Amino acid sequence: MLKIGSHVSCSPKGLLCAAEEAVSYGSSSFMIYTGAPQNTRRKPIEEMYVSEGLEVMKQHGIPEIVVHAPYIINLGSYKESTYELAVRFLQEEIKRTHYLGVRNIVLHPGAYTDKDAEYGIARIAEGLNEVLKGVKDTKVKIALETMAGKGTEVGRSFEELAAIIDKVEDNDQLTICLDTCHIHDAGYDIVNDLDGVLKEFDRVIGLDRLAVVHLNDSKNPRGAGKDRHAPVGSGYLGFETISSVVNHEKLKHLPMILETPWIGGKTDQGERPMYEAEIAILRGNAEERLGSEYLEDVDRLNHFFTKQDLDSRKYVLGVWDLLKNDAKAKKEDKREPMERLYDMVVAENLFPELNEEQINHRLTGWFAAKSVLQLA
Repeated sequence: MLKIGSHVSCSPKGLLCAAEEAVSYGSSSFMIYTGAPQNTRRKPIEEMYVSEGLEVMKQHGIPEIVVHAPYIINLGSYKESTYELAVRFLQEEIKRTHYLGVRNIVLHPGAYTDKDAEYGIARIAEGLNEVLKGVKDTKVKIALETMAGKGTEVGRSFEELAAIIDKVEDNDQLTICLDTCHIHDAGYDIVNDLDGVLKEFDRVIGLDRLAVVHLNDSKNPRGAGKDRHAPVGSGYLGFETISSVVNHEKLKHLPMILETPWIGGKTDQGERPMYEAEIAILRGNAEERLGSEYLEDVDRLNHFFTKQDLDSRKYVLGVWDLLKNDAKAKKEDKREPMERLYDMVVAENLFPELNEEQINHRLTGWFAAKSVLQLA
């Protein structure tokens, strides 16, 4: 069974709330932070309803989850106070991860800020050596995440990650988290040559180190170095590419985590995730999970957009290219592909009985219509 899920919150009842939220999306894996990702405030791990959360996971067949280290950790910093905080705090996060019984903690390697990439690689490796010396009694592995190339972040290429690994003494404790949006934005062509990218990864790092996959579409063309996630099917990668990642023989055994953005306007529900629809469609059990009426609605959408002479991929890419090339567009003209499609559906009064979240779930299905409706 595919281990596919999403990032979920971990409060107020810690792992219990996280597991229940994940179950509500139909997840068979999920990822948490053990506290707020932007600060160091943490509840004692013993107060995070761990046994209750583990029981929910057991009941619903969730065998493996992932922890993500907080964003404030920067092992690449030349500032001693920032570096020392990163080392100490990462050690504490690893101990908390160990308490949860989780095998991998995902880490953004770090940024070199006012220095250079060579300095950043050496500094991060130095930090990892120090971190690992203080957590020898844990079985947790640090999954270095592939990065998009934004700013001065390190890890924008397989070679940079390999260079870090080579400088770490106990590097058996290092694994990799492959982010689909990030490697696309960094310039790797997983749309047209996924096999070639994985072959390159294996040559430079080794597929045996790959432990986690982040599933995200991208709002930017390949090589943009921007790191802007999009819902599955609504970006430059598209549903077929992400589905190929999910079902690839060399990847499908790994926990796969959606970090796609929440979308929607200021309604009663506010912004909502597309996780439930994305998971069901990628797993191939949309009818079982979402019902036959969902498929009927996706079919109705497909007929509607066909009459408008709209092809989902051409439309999505066309809108992103338009937005990229028109930086001075008015606010109302900056609406993204999924938002514009939603506007068309509402204007046509196609689903008067559905709320915004439900319509967006069906748009998610339309991006994958060939698979969902089993079209030729």
